[in-house]
Amino acid sequence: MALRCPDLPFLPGYTFNSMLGRTKFNMDPKFDFIGDGVPALVEKVKPNMFGPLSDKYPSLYPRGEVLELPSWIAFDKQILCFDAFFKETLQEVRGAPYAVRRVKIYFFLEDGTIQVTEPKVENSGIAQGTLICRHRIRFPPPMDDNFHEMIDLNIGKEVEFYGRVFKITNCDRFTRNFLNRCGIAVPDSLNMPGDPYLELRIQETGTGKKKGKKKEDALGKFLANDRKVLRFYGYWDDQETVFGYLHRLEILYYLADDTIEIREVSSESCSKTTTFIFLHRDKIPKTYNGLPNPGANCTSTVLNVLGPGLQGGRFIKDPLSCGVEVTEYYCEKDLFIGSVINCYGRKLVLSDCDPYTREYYRSKYGLNSLDAIALPEDRHAGVTVEQKERELPPWNGYGSFEDSAQNSKMISKIPENCTRQFVISYYLADDTIAVFEHGVRNSGFDTKQFFARRAVALPGQEVFTSKPPITYTSQDMYVGATLIINSFKFQLINSDEYAFRYMEINEHQYPKANIKVIMGKIREKLRPTYKDFVAENMPKEKASIPYYTLREKLIGILGDDFTEHEMITISRAFPADVSTEEKYNRLEIRAITLTELKRGLWDDVSRLREYFLMRDPDKVGVLPKQECYVVIRACRLPLEKELVEKILEV
Repeated sequence: MALRCPDLPFLPGYTFNSMLGRTKFNMDPKFDFIGDGVPALVEKVKPNMFGPLSDKYPSLYPRGEVLELPSWIAFDKQILCFDAFFKETLQEVRGAPYAVRRVKIYFFLEDGTIQVTEPKVENSGIAQGTLICRHRIRFPPPMDDNFHEMIDLNIGKEVEFYGRVFKITNCDRFTRNFLNRCGIAVPDSLNMPGDPYLELRIQETGTGKKKGKKKEDALGKFLANDRKVLRFYGYWDDQETVFGYLHRLEILYYLADDTIEIREVSSESCSKTTTFIFLHRDKIPKTYNGLPNPGANCTSTVLNVLGPGLQGGRFIKDPLSCGVEVTEYYCEKDLFIGSVINCYGRKLVLSDCDPYTREYYRSKYGLNSLDAIALPEDRHAGVTVEQKERELPPWNGYGSFEDSAQNSKMISKIPENCTRQFVISYYLADDTIAVFEHGVRNSGFDTKQFFARRAVALPGQEVFTSKPPITYTSQDMYVGATLIINSFKFQLINSDEYAFRYMEINEHQYPKANIKVIMGKIREKLRPTYKDFVAENMPKEKASIPYYTLREKLIGILGDDFTEHEMITISRAFPADVSTEEKYNRLEIRAITLTELKRGLWDDVSRLREYFLMRDPDKVGVLPKQECYVVIRACRLPLEKELVEKILEV
């Protein structure tokens, strides 16, 4: 039998031989066995044009008048997808008699096979995935000699596969269009029923949703309010305290990041208005309870229930932020004329604002009445200080008139110079001297370098000679000595431990620190009256004599030949044996340590922890006392050496 294409003419060469490529020419069998070997007449349908007869039925209805192709070519990779569910009875679950299991039914058009899969649900407790492998599925008995076809699958129908009844509820778009083209009506999709077992598990084991923190759009706020500043004028009345006065302030509120900067304005009586920073730009809290303890201002709380003691232990953060205090800061709604701001314990009153601020509050908040309030009476406003004109010395012909004024200021005799404190450093490397002034509060003198480092000549020498002048040496440096440096007289009243120790080690160079020379001089003076001196000054109750008592006795005997440095050398060589070591318990040491850390504004716990971990590579958790001392001193904790030793002892 020859085949032809309908679009081609029926001419030789335009037809095709259907027997081409066929190797089997046997007759198709008409009889077959059904069930348990019962012979019957069976009609078998060819699903394709070539090859032997097949038991498979075609999956496409009806066929058009087109060239017939094999189904595995015509419907290659074309699948009908249906959404379905089936109910599984639960015998041992109270409150949930059944569970609804959602599946997908795939019908492969190329060979009429069916596959059933169940999407995986996390933590479901049941085996999911492919429930029925891909193959042709027979009808349940007594129709088990036929197979499920495409026409048996549609929305709303129930199909039974191996004892399970599947209810089809929906299909995809391709399936709906394909069935409609085949003349099969497809109903609307059905709602999937709820799963009582899943709802019960959610109620029992489910947790509430985590409340996310409200985050402000800092970037958007910055772009919208950049360079927008609200300017207020206010005051801080500090006239009730000693030497207090009325501070006129300028408060700047930056809308970009809600920060406040406060400047103090000079008095109106000044010829030129000047300002200086009263408070740097920062957020001001509404309530201030002092400086926080170390670690109190951490961003999150660590729950150390899983500590480093466990193998592979770790730290976890508290997602609920329990116990974290929320700090409220001043914002633009809290600022208006007449309001009082608590600026770290100082009450600042807003009295006025600029025109831009008035317009901002009028347009945004509808405030039209922003009248300025009067400032309190300044008690120091009427007090004036008469400034006498300085009498400068006559110009000596050198330099300019301003040079003479500078010279007179440097050599002028001021009574306050007697209370000024200095530190004199003598450099043994090149015999040079440098003088540094230690500023005292409210004295009018700042901490600075008073005399630059260089060699200083002894006073009373002829200057205009060819010989170099004699300079101060280290032997001239001792407690009680008087130095004349650049026409200023300095008296040495004390020294540091390094200087005392250096002079005592090199006692052959420094007779003031040589205890043998000092004691020999005292013995020589006391030789005639030694017994009377000992009988008069020998203590009766204690085996020691006070420092100042012995000092007065020796000065009375030696006179001007006895210096303060020699007395210090005697007290260092023969100290009183006073063993009054105070004992502290652990709680007292802890309280003292926290107080010192808070006073020193120290908050570098992470660095201290990192150094301890570096010293403990084996993660033992225990270090020697010397190692702990080295780590604490290396991290520069604001603690004295004695306190660190006490910490390691208790």
